[in-house]
Formats: sequence, C-alpha cells, structure tokens
Amino acid sequence: MKKVLIALDFDPSAQKVAETGFSIAKAMGAKVTLLHVMSDPAYYTLTEHVTIMGFAGHMDTSAVPLEQVDVPEKLSKQFLDKSKLHLGDNDIQTIVKKGDFAESILKVAKDMKIDVIVMGSHSRKWFENTVMGSVTERVLLYTNIPVLIIPTKKHI
Repeated sequence: MKKVLIALDFDPSAQKVAETGFSIAKAMGAKVTLLHVMSDPAYYTLTEHVTIMGFAGHMDTSAVPLEQVDVPEKLSKQFLDKSKLHLGDNDIQTIVKKGDFAESILKVAKDMKIDVIVMGSHSRKWFENTVMGSVTERVLLYTNIPVLIIPTKKHI
C-alpha cells in the first residue's frame, strides 16, 4: 500500500477522517493525497463560521460577484492547504475536483492508481439516503479499491 487518497468535506468530522487516514498512511509508509470535491454551489453558501484543522472562515459565497466565481474553488484549496499544514507533512498532495462526489473520488483513485481510499461516513437524513444515496455506499459499490470508512456519526 503506497498511495492513500483521503476524501474530505467541510464537515467538522473531516479532522477525524484526515488525522486517522494520515496516521494509517504514515504507518504503512504511503504517500497521501487529500481530495475535496465541489459538487453543489449551494454547499458553499453556508452562513456559519467553519473551523476545521486551521481553516477558519465564513463559507458564504452567495453574494460573490460573477467575476469571482472561482471563490468556492479557492476556499476548497485553502481548506486542503490548511489541512495539509495541520497534518504536518509538506509532501501531501492536494486536489480539488468539480463534479459528483462519488464519481470524482472514484476517477481520482483510478487515475492515480490509489491503493486505499479513506472517507468518512456521515449520518444523514433518512430521505437523503433513500433518494440520493450515500456517497460512501456509491464508492463502495463501484470500486475494487479497498475503502477505509471512518465513522463520524455523533453519539447522543
């Protein structure tokens, strides 16, 4: 196992996913790639303050002028750069992709000949899982690459 892909989103649980995946990759002596997939522009119109692994800021891009449409991509890149800094390894590669979450994860993993995909499993609403399907489930369904799923559901 020489290449590990860690898929991250802006959920606060991304820190647990990144740290766990990185720790396992380092124990195997593997190279790490952090991936963030941009799918729905509405995802980048959050009004709350987001703080994860040194990335801190408001994600609200709803009032961004059209000439600055690359703002979500810049925020995503900044998030991955801060995550890389938090993990303390300058050799970590970072990638931002646009598109469907599962399809993008699978394409990057295939193109890079990744040995292990690391991702979190969020507990989402019943309706979302039924209608849209879980990203984690879709990745598992369409890959032959081992997938390490980090449970991120908050216990009550």
